[in-house]
Amino acid sequence: MAELYVGLVHYPIYNKRMDVIASAVTNFDIHDIARTCRTYDVKQYYLIHPKEAQKQMIKKILHYWQEGYGKVYNPDRADALERVHWLEDIEAAAKDIESRTGQRPYIVTTDARIYPNTVSYSFMRKQLQEGEKPILLLFGTGFGIEAEVMKSFDYILEPVYGSCDYNHLCVRSAVAIILDRLAGEAWFEKQ
Repeated sequence: MAELYVGLVHYPIYNKRMDVIASAVTNFDIHDIARTCRTYDVKQYYLIHPKEAQKQMIKKILHYWQEGYGKVYNPDRADALERVHWLEDIEAAAKDIESRTGQRPYIVTTDARIYPNTVSYSFMRKQLQEGEKPILLLFGTGFGIEAEVMKSFDYILEPVYGSCDYNHLCVRSAVAIILDRLAGEAWFEKQ
């Protein structure tokens, strides 16, 4: 089975005017995505942001829950947050995985649009279950990862579709749905 890693990308991403920006890290994204990653045995959850001020904020939040009163108050959260790590860019995350595993990971992302290298969840689930090459699964914040960067990824997962034409999930929901599709129990195969 391949190892699965998750990255939450804060730069380079689009805002609603399609300007390339660096979005702010949110406390909810740190906690909630870490808990989801822990549930699905993600090896590392990278918060990808180039700004030192955001790194310091992340460190402060993690310190409170891993070493401060938060660890006593909620030890389960401390356990989940042990997998959180800040890095300045996507390439640093790929290099970190390569140093851990000896292999450069597949870099896979998500989007609400279709691209030439868009793949199905069943395809990527098979890569995870039967492959050996690690997978770095990226999620964009804001209005998605910048288009030129998207072209550099190995695969892009098909959009998550609901039962109507509205398609704008918050990133925390998208992470939970996609991790369940890729690494969750195969409930759809049970009778």
